[in-house]
Amino acid sequence: MKARLFRLAGRIITLLPAVAVEGIILYLLITYLKPWATLIEVLFRFAGFLIVMYIFSYRAEGTYKLLWVLFILSLPVAGGVAYLIWGNKKTSRFLKRRIEASADSMRITLDRDQVAINEIAAIDPRMAQSFEYLEKMSGFPARFNEDARFYPVGELAFEQMLLDLKTAQKFIYLEYFIIQNGEMMNAITDILVSKAAEGVDVKLIYDDFGSLATFSRQDARNLRAKGIDFLAFNQVTTLSGTMNNRSHRKYMIIDGRVCFSGGINLSDEYINIDSPYGHWKDFGFRIEGPGVGSYLYMFVSMWNAFRTVKIPDQVFDSVPLIANSNKGVVLSYYDSPFFREPVSNNFYIELLGDAKRYAWFYTPYLILSDTLMDAFVRAAKRGVDVRIIMPGIPDKKIIFILSRSYYRPLIEAGVRIYEYTPGFVHAKSSVIDDEVCTIGSVNLDYRSLFLHFENNSVFWNAPIVRDIKDDFLKTQDKCTEVGIDDLRFRLIDGFLRVIAPLC
Repeated sequence: MKARLFRLAGRIITLLPAVAVEGIILYLLITYLKPWATLIEVLFRFAGFLIVMYIFSYRAEGTYKLLWVLFILSLPVAGGVAYLIWGNKKTSRFLKRRIEASADSMRITLDRDQVAINEIAAIDPRMAQSFEYLEKMSGFPARFNEDARFYPVGELAFEQMLLDLKTAQKFIYLEYFIIQNGEMMNAITDILVSKAAEGVDVKLIYDDFGSLATFSRQDARNLRAKGIDFLAFNQVTTLSGTMNNRSHRKYMIIDGRVCFSGGINLSDEYINIDSPYGHWKDFGFRIEGPGVGSYLYMFVSMWNAFRTVKIPDQVFDSVPLIANSNKGVVLSYYDSPFFREPVSNNFYIELLGDAKRYAWFYTPYLILSDTLMDAFVRAAKRGVDVRIIMPGIPDKKIIFILSRSYYRPLIEAGVRIYEYTPGFVHAKSSVIDDEVCTIGSVNLDYRSLFLHFENNSVFWNAPIVRDIKDDFLKTQDKCTEVGIDDLRFRLIDGFLRVIAPLC
């Protein structure tokens, strides 16, 4: 709870400088510049008008634009300054250039496997088009799936993580949004330290903001002293234009042959130790084969963007080029706020458009873009069985209220929404028509879909699709379905919907 309040306070604090500028200018107008107050106000209003015109000139989510327009029209100076620092992607060009330059410097390319796409096209040409769209927008290819194991709760994934970590011989690379000392982190750290002493290359990326209240700089220095190199991604600076661009990714790579991912961070609540919100329902998965290469590419390109000593391309020699078995197709990718389009948002729209019989989703937060909301509504209205499982015990009450403000139009369209009675759902997954599933770090909210770096894996015609469907039905039995009569009109709902992109 303390960590979450700290992170929420951080988001509010970042807006204070802009509001302070507005206050200072207002004071000057009243005290010293009163004769020119009208002229100065007109100039500020005109400048605000120009910024608003600029906002409407580029392609972006409508609600996101509306938030900034209302802010700028209400407080021209504070709104304009805030937009130029945090709302305008041009202020994050430095971060973008570093990451893109790192990827460009790598001699490794992720070549398309046309045979995998052709296999999808032979059965479902429309789905093959969606996969090709995802390949084109993300730059990551579809591969034949050698093996994928599904873990319906974090503690099961954790058990297997420890077993696989002990087998590492070459390298262990980890990237997580939140890390926190406790039973989970300490058990993993003990193995990492032991492996580093054996000569295994151990590297960790964690998000500086995500771990701000849970992992100190001294904790990080202690890791380095024990042979674990680390990178605190996008270190927090109050006036940084990249403040909102967090790395929300979660994955662990062992020797280029095994990768774990899902919604699980390295903190005890994710394995139901000291969970303050009832039972913590989260997903993990483990893959082997060529698909691991995509995750290795994610890590190396991010690490090399910010560290002087680079990871050599030779680490990719450990990744198999051909799957030893054919268990469907997997496309693992990362989403970036610097892509030309919001890849995950648009791909979910594609999946809802592809769905013929059912489309079921897990998400801890439901803060949908207008375009994604329309896709849910259209799918339900044309007769697709659309369901969403949400937490029954929220970890952030304001965000839960905001999420519930999206329920009414969805339920009226025919979407069925369930809340997990035993506790909190942190899983981020979907399953479509016994054919496709997604699982990774992507929430159905603005921050995941538009602002964060995320990772996701999409499986087609793989056994894990059935695993997630079965788990959905079992979990649904522990849920309460929400009906229209359960929803109350709240005056605050409209306000929260407007500020949704900040939440």
